[in-house]
Amino acid sequence: MEVGKVWLVGAGPGDIGLFTVKGAEVLEKAEVVVYDSLVGQGVLSKIPRSARLINVGKRASRHTMPQEEINQVLLKEAMNGFRVVRLKGGDPFLFGRGGEELELLAQNGIPYEVVPGVTSPLSVPAYNGIPVTHRDFCSSLHIITGHKRAGQEYDIDFKALVNTKGTLVFLMGVSALEDICTGLMEAGMEPEMPAAILQKGTTAGQKRIVATISTLRAEVERQGIETPAIIVVGKVCTLAEKFSWYEALPLAGWKVLVTRPRDLISQTAARLREKGAEVLELPAIRTVSMEDQSRLYQVLEKLSQYQWLVFTSPTGVEVFFREMQNREKDIRSLGNAKIAAIGEGTRKKLRDRGLYVDLMPEVYDGDSLGAALAEILKGGERVLIPRAEKGNANLVKLLEEKGAVVEDIPTYQTLYESSPLIDEKKEFESNAIDCVVFTSASTVKGFVEGTQGLDYTKVKAACIGKQTKAAADAYGMRTYMSQKATIDSLIALVEEMKRSEEKWN
Repeated sequence: MEVGKVWLVGAGPGDIGLFTVKGAEVLEKAEVVVYDSLVGQGVLSKIPRSARLINVGKRASRHTMPQEEINQVLLKEAMNGFRVVRLKGGDPFLFGRGGEELELLAQNGIPYEVVPGVTSPLSVPAYNGIPVTHRDFCSSLHIITGHKRAGQEYDIDFKALVNTKGTLVFLMGVSALEDICTGLMEAGMEPEMPAAILQKGTTAGQKRIVATISTLRAEVERQGIETPAIIVVGKVCTLAEKFSWYEALPLAGWKVLVTRPRDLISQTAARLREKGAEVLELPAIRTVSMEDQSRLYQVLEKLSQYQWLVFTSPTGVEVFFREMQNREKDIRSLGNAKIAAIGEGTRKKLRDRGLYVDLMPEVYDGDSLGAALAEILKGGERVLIPRAEKGNANLVKLLEEKGAVVEDIPTYQTLYESSPLIDEKKEFESNAIDCVVFTSASTVKGFVEGTQGLDYTKVKAACIGKQTKAAADAYGMRTYMSQKATIDSLIALVEEMKRSEEKWN
């Protein structure tokens, strides 16, 4: 058997936007993914569905698997010929024990690569407006592990750190905050030296406490802090308020769940992230082409006989033209057929193929499309609707009542799915998610399938249209509907929801 290969990949500090391009490319091709608890949810959601998952769960004081066993797992999976990605929070070589994991691989001749990650000592202060170096304050940066073994003293030369006059960043030091601050003061650091503790940096849970090394512990006890967090000591901490930028973004501090199918999710997620939201991409549905496309193949042989082609989703467009290609048909086969479509997304997919829509209703749903098309039909027209297996029955009814001959052909199925890595139900029960975005009634149903037993009155739902809102209302969710059935309008709705919440809090 051919030996596999291991990639040691740094997942960054939490924000999926800080995951490197190379890391994403390597992860996309992984056959086995070995991951730990410090990997951000955004990166976890990018793990391919086909990959086998091994959770080693490392976090301070809580270890699912000992380090020596992790090393053996990497060796075994590579020896069995797999492409193995060891996904680690931050950077694998900065207090990530990446060197230890490579030693066993090197001894056994296993090929490997290291993909560096954006590291929290630089990125988390940056997201909090703290430049770790600044010519007016310091000329060096020192990164120290704040973690110490139980019952042992720190193996840190505090005097040497004080003498550097540089910025000090302590990782994994929240539980030892008092020891760190006391150690620095006893080594001669001024009690008024600015210091900060930065919680869950680059995510919606980001929080900053700025004080001095003599008062930071008391401020943490007063205001509260959660892990993971880092400690920054140095005059640069005074710049935090002046240079802060993340909290100025309109959706900063909000965590939004997006449930669209994986192939349609990117634009919505990207727009929300531009506004500052932490976006969790967990598709509630996926679409698959029908195994038996014989009915569609029959009509593809007589496309020129249809006066209207009706598309109700971007997926319907993709599947239809893919099957045309499979049958070696091009757009000349469409003859003089006019095209009707629901929504901007569907229209864009058609326009990408050089086809312009003749009819699109003002309200983007099946009833509105059926009513608008029925209004201009004279009777006797042949209408082809290639769409999801379970489509809006009223669309066909409205057209047939006007005398149209309708071929309603299922070309793809909508299947429900949930994440094997992230417990969506727990996220809502712990109030970790501020809002869920629904772009269709089927995404609502898929979400419910994956969160059985959840009290849906806890869910704030941003819905793209009447049918989607009605589906969410049926489960008792707190629903809001965008003015238009467009992604722009949906993003604006989420912003308005946040402003309203802040107004009442």
